[in-house]
Amino acid sequence: MRFWTSSTVSCMLLFTFLKLTAQEKYELNSGWQCRNVEGVKATGQQLSAPGYTLTDWIPATIPGTVLTTLLNNKQVPDPLYGMNNEKIPDIYHTGREHYTYWFVKDFTEKAPAGDAQVWLHFRGVNDGCDIFLNGHRLTKDTHYGAYLRQAYNITPWLAKDGQNRLAVIVYPPQFPGNPNGGQGGDGTIAKNVGPQYTAGWDWIQPMRDRNTGIWDKVTIERTGAIRIKDPHVITRVPGVRQAQGPQSPAIIEVSAGLENATAKSIAGTLRYKIAGETVTKQVTLAPHSTTTVQMPNLTLKQPALWWPAGYGDQHLYSLQLEFLNKGKTDDIQAVEVGVREIQIYWNNHTRSREVAVNGQKIFIKGGNWITSDAMFRFSKERYDAEVRFHRDMNLNLIRIWGGSLTERPEFFEACDKYGLLVFQDFWISGDCNGRWQDPQKKDDQWTRRRYPDNHSLFLESVADQVKLIRNYPSLAFWCGGNEITPPADIFAAMKDTIIPSLDGTRYFFDYSNSDSMSYNSIGGNGDGPYGIQPIAHFWNERTFPFNSEVGSVGTGDYESLARFLPAESLVPPDRQTGKTDAVWNYHKYIPYNNAVDPYGKTNDLREWANKAQLVNYDQYRALMEGFSAHMWDWYTGVIIWKTQNPWTALRGQMYDYYLDPNACLYGTRKGAAPLHVMYNPTDGMVMAVNNTFRYARDLMLELKTYDMQGHDSLLTQLFVEAGPATVQKFMSVKPMLDKLSEQQGVFFSLRLLNTHQQVVDENLYWLPDANGNYSGLQQLASANVSVKAVKAGPDSIRVTISNPAGGPVAFFNRISLVDAQHQQRILPVFYDDNYVSVLPGEQKIITITGAAIGAAPGAEIEVYGHNVKRQYIRF
Repeated sequence: MRFWTSSTVSCMLLFTFLKLTAQEKYELNSGWQCRNVEGVKATGQQLSAPGYTLTDWIPATIPGTVLTTLLNNKQVPDPLYGMNNEKIPDIYHTGREHYTYWFVKDFTEKAPAGDAQVWLHFRGVNDGCDIFLNGHRLTKDTHYGAYLRQAYNITPWLAKDGQNRLAVIVYPPQFPGNPNGGQGGDGTIAKNVGPQYTAGWDWIQPMRDRNTGIWDKVTIERTGAIRIKDPHVITRVPGVRQAQGPQSPAIIEVSAGLENATAKSIAGTLRYKIAGETVTKQVTLAPHSTTTVQMPNLTLKQPALWWPAGYGDQHLYSLQLEFLNKGKTDDIQAVEVGVREIQIYWNNHTRSREVAVNGQKIFIKGGNWITSDAMFRFSKERYDAEVRFHRDMNLNLIRIWGGSLTERPEFFEACDKYGLLVFQDFWISGDCNGRWQDPQKKDDQWTRRRYPDNHSLFLESVADQVKLIRNYPSLAFWCGGNEITPPADIFAAMKDTIIPSLDGTRYFFDYSNSDSMSYNSIGGNGDGPYGIQPIAHFWNERTFPFNSEVGSVGTGDYESLARFLPAESLVPPDRQTGKTDAVWNYHKYIPYNNAVDPYGKTNDLREWANKAQLVNYDQYRALMEGFSAHMWDWYTGVIIWKTQNPWTALRGQMYDYYLDPNACLYGTRKGAAPLHVMYNPTDGMVMAVNNTFRYARDLMLELKTYDMQGHDSLLTQLFVEAGPATVQKFMSVKPMLDKLSEQQGVFFSLRLLNTHQQVVDENLYWLPDANGNYSGLQQLASANVSVKAVKAGPDSIRVTISNPAGGPVAFFNRISLVDAQHQQRILPVFYDDNYVSVLPGEQKIITITGAAIGAAPGAEIEVYGHNVKRQYIRF
């Protein structure tokens, strides 16, 4: 027994706690069956009787939409591939009954003894439903609201033998809208309280069932007489903090709803534990009542703080909230707590909002997010991968766009883990809700301005979703809607009542590009542009001071395109006209115009797509560098439109639907590096941005050029420094670079080295010739690189690319993990860099990580580049 330390006992107790809570709540996520309503003559009471025989029903995917179930049963083709979506009947043409389905689930749960209770929870149904259990109707009235959770006490209706049947009929949105090619189709999708993009947008085709279904989790929960509801944790972090070192105390504020499901008064103790501290409060609850209990505040000494990515660690505490009834636990809930405080100010110089976390100002580098999957096929693993990609891009914020949904808790868990602040829009969009005239819309602007039809349902959904996600430290801001506020009565209730009372800690933006966020002195929409831009524009054309949407192209490489384009469509845009075939247009291709031409003409799609990656990289590196170069002067933040697609679109994405990254991701990663050396192509100014809290001193700035044969020329080297949260200019080298690049172009290498001569940051530009063409790259000789790969851990591989001296730069190399048999990429995995160039006489080490590595024995590393032949390496 002397070996059983206090730590061991604590670990055992924690394991027991986790095991207990896992048994008290479980998900109904398998064994469901479904059938279209037209083939069902029985009532809900009959269907939910455990002995009722189901004939000709099919397996249902829950959570999931009707379309997902039909796809999984091979009754419709994959809508993400080619033109398959056109082969699927659209609800606007078929009528709502075509996608109205019954869902049935048998499950085992015995009626509890004493005062114990059993609860049934639905976290999301689109749009309406009636619910039956064991012959009893649970819904007094039909439930409506894609975003409104449901909870039912099913204790009285559980079968004595424990064999139960649940039957749910799900109704599609009342107004599915005409998918006529407009933003949200004809706009009437916004009459509902649900996702607007499902009727189609400029980056997606319509989802034919409008995402009808039990799309989020269904769970069973066991409690005692008292159930804990919607706990609320607030952290106060006064003063200006550093990411490292001793910390002054922080304040923890906790409240929770308590529901007494019994017919008698119950006295007990509500308590919570965090960081070894325990706080308690005695409570008496009236019969059949719900009460919100405010706990005494806790002063947390020496707190470990939560910081956004790039600024510090993302420490999370486990807070255990428990109700004790006569010494026994009635209910227990665990909440992960990040101790942080978010402040927001008006910057009079930029005339835009400025964000601070724990007292330190943060330059916002964000990405716009739609949702993880167009058909609402969500998973914790996919969320984790997608948010990790955003962290890997050196971004620190994700904006959830208003035409979609309130993202799921698993998304916020990933953002907590990786340090991504979240800007959460509510479900309003200027396109559908009347900001602009639009001939594709059915109703006029005055009518659309009053959407949705049911204002009280919208407000009830807002309140419920605020309670669902308010405890996540990553959640930073609320926003009334995309490019427009909700109707006046909704807006006032949200801003003045609901959010202050249910949260009260986060700033509420009126709408995504409102003057209260970013003063529009330019005119126009207040955000954008969205396509190919000359590189110099990112540096020299002043745009909105906190741009909520600005971006460029995002086509993947050949391997990405081949996943969803039929063989006959695997052709590049026409060399003369830029036109593409119908499938490219259907998948919303944004033209590259003439941006690929300076790299040389081609009629081969693989070559065209590889050259398009050069454009991708250059566009997004320049975007992030241009905004960073004017940090705190012109800008307080920028949010890229957009960083991901929940569908196989040919625009605005750093990785494709299948989680395969393209060069946009690594150009963004380079341009958004926290401490970064960069070059203004217009005036030739070399500068460094220090987007950290630490002073950067004793750094050697080394500037070199390399010609197309690999000969280098040292332009200069000098010691430099850059203060925290500043941009420091050093010198202009434009005359030298213009001369060196005028014939064939030139490679320009910038490095920052510390006093140990280790590279702290590096950047390599490929500059065009005097005519704006990359004539030297078109004739670049092959580089004879050697590649080695070794397993660095169970889920890690280290790849070394060596380029011998005496040859050219090994330019723009794509590294991929592939299966050995078919050389198909293994997804998702994560590269600490990619599309890398290796200077003569040097080597680059790239680390690949991810759980897919351990699950893929016999894999190989594929490497190819602009002047490096494709090769496969075993490790």
